[in-house]
Amino acid sequence: MIYLENDCIKAGFSSKGAELQQLINIKNGENYLWEGDTKFWGKFSPVLFPIVGSLKDDTYRYKDGSYKLSRHGFARDKEFSLEIQNSDELLFVLSHSADTLVAYPFKFMLGIRYKLDNTTLSCSYEVSNTDEKELLFSIGGHPAFAINTSNGCAYSDYYLQFDKDIMLNYHDIENDLISNNTYNIPLDGGKLALDHRLFYNDALVFKTLKSEKISLRNRKNSNRIDFEFKNFPYFGIWAARDADFVCLEPWCGIADVVGHEQILENKEGIIKLASKQVFTRTWSVAII
Repeated sequence: MIYLENDCIKAGFSSKGAELQQLINIKNGENYLWEGDTKFWGKFSPVLFPIVGSLKDDTYRYKDGSYKLSRHGFARDKEFSLEIQNSDELLFVLSHSADTLVAYPFKFMLGIRYKLDNTTLSCSYEVSNTDEKELLFSIGGHPAFAINTSNGCAYSDYYLQFDKDIMLNYHDIENDLISNNTYNIPLDGGKLALDHRLFYNDALVFKTLKSEKISLRNRKNSNRIDFEFKNFPYFGIWAARDADFVCLEPWCGIADVVGHEQILENKEGIIKLASKQVFTRTWSVAII
């Protein structure tokens, strides 16, 4: 485990997937990140690259070729190099290789930069196109925040507070793809009460979310986290069945829709980055 620590937060990371795996409040010792229990879901906060979600039949077409990529892409399972390590910042880097080029015929460099500032940890994605041709990709976050039920709170005591939305409109998942069916959830003062049953049919997928900050709170004490994100056009909320966590997932990209033609250039949400250009996005979490 690689750590960043200040007077407020101790954050632990793995070089595999450049994954955040601990987010500890120094004052009370509580870990605000999911513990990675394999009985439910064995990850913590994977990066989703070069796709978000699933491809139809795990397959896409580019130019004259057909390629296979599993759900959420390969970056979360790759070993990153640690390029910067100091008291308040880490930079992990993954570059294309002979192995990645088999499934994804693009040259790239992916940097994941973590910074500590007082009670806030930020995560920045930095995608560089090192190819001569246009780079086609998606990227997103998948941090899982713990729901602490050992402090006298039940899962149902927790809720998500949206800073701008009063109604949620979401797509459901059909065979790992985005359904054309949409549903509305009215919010009570911007609040979505957590309930395990919300996620029994997989993630709630949003294409029209207005909020740029979501707070995870509970009704029995003042503890909370503030999750902030900007310029992520898609968002997912998910938990494994009956597990005590909730994932807040900002995405630049989305799974294939049902009936997609599988051509990468035409994929909804695909980012097209010119040669030698850099794409960046940042999300952050503050412990309050």
